[in-house]
Amino acid sequence: MSRKWPIVPFSELFDRVERKFLIEDDVEYQTIGVRWYGLGAFIRDSKMGMNISRKQQWRVETGDILYNKLFAWKGAFAIADETVNSHIVSDKFPTYKHRPNRIDLDYLRYYFRTPVLAKEAASLSRGAAAISKFTLNPPQFWLLTIPLPPLEEQRRIVARIEALAGKVEEARRLREGATAEANVLVNAVARQKLEELDVEVTELERWLASDRSGIQTGPFGTQLSSTDFVNEGIPVLTIGNVQHGGLDLNQVKYVTEQKAKTLSRFELKEGDILFARMGTVGRSCVVPEMAAGWLYNYHIIRVALDKTKVEPRFIHWIIRASQDVEEYLDKTIRGATREGVNSKIVGSLPCRIPSLERQ
Repeated sequence: MSRKWPIVPFSELFDRVERKFLIEDDVEYQTIGVRWYGLGAFIRDSKMGMNISRKQQWRVETGDILYNKLFAWKGAFAIADETVNSHIVSDKFPTYKHRPNRIDLDYLRYYFRTPVLAKEAASLSRGAAAISKFTLNPPQFWLLTIPLPPLEEQRRIVARIEALAGKVEEARRLREGATAEANVLVNAVARQKLEELDVEVTELERWLASDRSGIQTGPFGTQLSSTDFVNEGIPVLTIGNVQHGGLDLNQVKYVTEQKAKTLSRFELKEGDILFARMGTVGRSCVVPEMAAGWLYNYHIIRVALDKTKVEPRFIHWIIRASQDVEEYLDKTIRGATREGVNSKIVGSLPCRIPSLERQ
């Protein structure tokens, strides 16, 4: 951002819009949420009018600017697109129109993603330190600012950003291709090494920890549902977090410490194996030290091993690359639903386990 550009308050760039209407009990409505870090608006929920307590709501249209009063400090600003057109928000999401002769929407969209705006929103928010009370009210919204070059320059900046984003995307695709090729090679080498083991085939359940529930599926929906998730707290790993290369933590869900205590039997320990029981069945990884004490959900099977006899990383490679395991899973789940992969099947996985030193 050039220091020559004027710093303009939002009060000069936006106008408040309020499309109030009353909820009808027998009509189904879709409610809108705003993602943190400027990542856009989305359909958060679908509810019958009778289940919406406040009957006064507001309708959003494509091109509206809206934000979440409670999470402005997290960058919860968005420009409504067609996916949320004509759907509703509560009074926690003030709505505005931009002045097109002053600011370009694409330029604004990229600015919403900057930490500068979130930091300024935090400085203007008022209320208790508790997250749910830290609020940026409409009078303070007008005080937010943005560096504002002429419209032509705004559009040049957007074009430059998108050109760079295109190069980043191309680099990402190339990297993914190289990674895929490397994985094929690594898996082939691992399979060859495993096939060289001249030891008897045993079942995985023989190598489980005796002081814990050895193979266990995560909590069912009756114990853990979408309403239990919060923005901060104890992480809950889902099937998307489990990758052969380790935990993918780009998107993690959380529950409160109080909720986590009720699910303590589903806590993870370092060295546990996480096994995907749906989708890409058998995708697995070893729980690192940092994830000890976290929870896991119903789509994951946790394997607690006796580490005096087996090395968890070795078991991970058996699950990932062993031909015995691949053939067993193909035979066992053929014609069955992915949900049919259960603790018994995992406990029966064929393993060739040499001495701990050789592992």
